[in-house]
Amino acid sequence: MPGWKLRNMVALPTNKLEAWRYTDLAPLSTLSFAQAPQATAPALPALDMPRLVFVNGVFAGGLSSSLDFAAPFAAGAEDSALPLALLNAGLARDGVVLNVPDGVDAGTILLFAQATATEPFAAHLRHRVTLGQGARLTIIDIAKGDGVYWHNPVTDIALAPGAQLAHYRLQDESREAFNTATIKAEIAAGAVYEHFTATIGARLSRTEIHATLRGEQASAQLSAAQLLTGEQHGDFTSVVAHKAPNCPSRQTVKSVLSGLARGVFQGRIEVDRIAQKTDGYQMSRALLLSPHAEMDIKPELQIYADDVKCSHGATIGTLDENQLFYLRSRGIPEDEARALLIRAFLDEALEPVRQEDAKELLEAAIETWWTRQ
Repeated sequence: MPGWKLRNMVALPTNKLEAWRYTDLAPLSTLSFAQAPQATAPALPALDMPRLVFVNGVFAGGLSSSLDFAAPFAAGAEDSALPLALLNAGLARDGVVLNVPDGVDAGTILLFAQATATEPFAAHLRHRVTLGQGARLTIIDIAKGDGVYWHNPVTDIALAPGAQLAHYRLQDESREAFNTATIKAEIAAGAVYEHFTATIGARLSRTEIHATLRGEQASAQLSAAQLLTGEQHGDFTSVVAHKAPNCPSRQTVKSVLSGLARGVFQGRIEVDRIAQKTDGYQMSRALLLSPHAEMDIKPELQIYADDVKCSHGATIGTLDENQLFYLRSRGIPEDEARALLIRAFLDEALEPVRQEDAKELLEAAIETWWTRQ
């Protein structure tokens, strides 16, 4: 539909809604979206693993691997009230379904999305990941692009008892683009969902994760590093719902903000009455490199059980002057000393990433971001 405007088709969430109070999507309503341009071959990362590639919102079969547990996108009804997931359900035209059978270790795959815009367009990819009992999978999920466009992917995840999914994301979109990713994970007894997002690109981005722990000993670890500069806005919102007893969860976000950048972390832990022995934790740490940068943090605990261990914490600050003085007193120039402290903070943010290829790729992306400062 060439030339359509978003405001004529759907009501976007506004910051009058509590869940969106820190992130305003109004700039999207000013854009007229055209058809996506014809896909061209992207520069793929040098990773020796199977890959699934999407270019301008379309599956690129010639650039993708054949996987016996992968199938094309299949349209389905949206069972949540999340506004951008509902929009995606109505507009999604491509994506992938991954279905790993019981007991199978499917290794590591690359999920790569590239966008190149000559005029604004929108891509609404829809993915479904299902792991059978005891199955394992690692996904390295990368989004890159050039120009003005809107990338609004939704990923539905279902983990059977004892399954393990490691999901490592690099959001390195165009600095003119918009990225709004929604992830919904249903986690059965003894299953593990491990998530890490590095937010580097996009003019405005929001990663929204809803993880539901359905059985005993199910666990979720949701981590992120936000590296923002200029006038970038990055929002990491996570909700972990404990629906069964004896389940641990962790939510950890570390942000480095310079220029006029604004970071957001909204983390919520919901504990049902049945979910005794819950162990829930969330932490946000932000390093402000500019007096004009801003970090908004909103932790929430909603607890109906009486035998739980839940906590949250937050720190916002600048570089430690004592540490800076210590390094300078040992002959390290001030600029180099500042760089060492910032890199130490960023290296710590990558600790949750255990897969070596993913860690090396994320380290390289952080190094590229750092050299642009």
